[in-house]
Amino acid sequence: MTGGAAVRHPDRSGRAADVIRVVDEAVAGRVVPGAVLAAGIAGQALLTYVAGAAQDDTVGWRPMTIDTVFDLASLTKVVATTPVILQLVVAGQLGLDESVAARLPGFIGAGKEHVTVRQLLTHTAGLPPHREYYERGYDGQEARTAALAEPLIAPPGTTCAYSDVGFIVLGELAAAAGGAGLAALADRLVFAPLGMTTTLFRPPGALASRIAATETYGGVGKTGVVHDENADLLGGVAGHAGLFATSADLCRYAGAWTSTEDGLAPGWLPASLRAEAVRCQTPGLGGRRGLGWGLRGDRWDNMGDGWPSSGAGHTGFTGTSISLDPVSGLWAVLLTNGVHYGRGRPGNPVVSLRKKVHAAVADAFLSRDVG
Repeated sequence: MTGGAAVRHPDRSGRAADVIRVVDEAVAGRVVPGAVLAAGIAGQALLTYVAGAAQDDTVGWRPMTIDTVFDLASLTKVVATTPVILQLVVAGQLGLDESVAARLPGFIGAGKEHVTVRQLLTHTAGLPPHREYYERGYDGQEARTAALAEPLIAPPGTTCAYSDVGFIVLGELAAAAGGAGLAALADRLVFAPLGMTTTLFRPPGALASRIAATETYGGVGKTGVVHDENADLLGGVAGHAGLFATSADLCRYAGAWTSTEDGLAPGWLPASLRAEAVRCQTPGLGGRRGLGWGLRGDRWDNMGDGWPSSGAGHTGFTGTSISLDPVSGLWAVLLTNGVHYGRGRPGNPVVSLRKKVHAAVADAFLSRDVG
C-alpha cells in the first residue's frame, strides 16, 4: 500500500495535493513505511493525511492510522523538557540565568559552575553532543551520574553545539527543581493543560498495537520501547528522548505555540515567554537556537524552502519533526517511522523528506490566502 487517506483538508484539496504527493512518493519509494502529516494555521487544522504502514517487517504489515502513536525521539526536548523548564521559570522555581551546579550537586567539573539553565536550553553549555552510556555497562543511576559529571568540551557560552547530554542534565534539573520526575511534571504542567491525552513516557503494553514500529532487530520492529538506547537505559524517561505521542496531540501543542494570546489554556505558558523561546539566543556562536527550539538557518533546520525566517522547529531521530511560525501561525507535524528500514542509509533520505514536506506545506498554506 502506498497511498493513504486525506482525513481532513477542507476546501484545500488543490493546495494539499502537492504535499500529499511528496508523502506518497516517499512511501512508494520505501523512504519510510508510513507517515502521518498534519498542518494548519494557529488553532485550525487545514490538512491531516495518513499513508502506508505502522509496521512492515517479518511479523507482518500493520496499517498506519490517524491514531498511531509514535516514538518522538528528540522531539522530547521541545515537547516535554523545554516547556517543563519554562513552566518552572514561570512558577519562580527556576531562573533561566541561574547556575545549574547550584541546583544539581552532581553537576561537577572544571568550568561547570558557570553553566546556566539558558545555556543548556540553547546548546551553548559546552557539553559534548552525545555519549554511549549504554555501551559502558552502566545501570540507569550510573548513567545519570556520568551525564552530570561529563566534562565540558568548550567554555560555556562560546559555541553552539547540539547536545543530548545537555538535555539529559535538563531532565534531572527539572526533577530537582520541580520536586517530581520529568514524566510527572510534563503530564501536570504541559500535557494536561493542553489536553494532550495520548502523550506519555513508557507507554503501557495495552497501547502496543497502536505504536509505530521503529528499527528492526532480527527482522522485528521495536515497538513500544523507546528507540534511543540511552533513554532506554535511563528507564524510558529522559530529557533528550523517551516521549511517545499521536499527531492529534502534537497538533494541539503546535497550536498552543502559535497562538499569540495568553489564557489559551489554564496554566499554559505566557505569550511573552513563548516569544522569548523562539528568539535567536545564539548570535555569533555558530548556530541559530532559541530555548530548546532550532530556528531558520540553524545547522539542523528542518523547515525547507519557503518557511518564514521567524520559523522554529525540531526533529527526532526516529523520523519525526515539527515546524511552526509564531508570526503567521503556520505549523506542520510530520510523523514517520523513519528508521524502520534501517538507520544510517546513504544520503539520509528522511532528512530530505522532512524538508520537502515542510516546504510543500509552506507553499500550500502560507503563500496564498488561507482565510
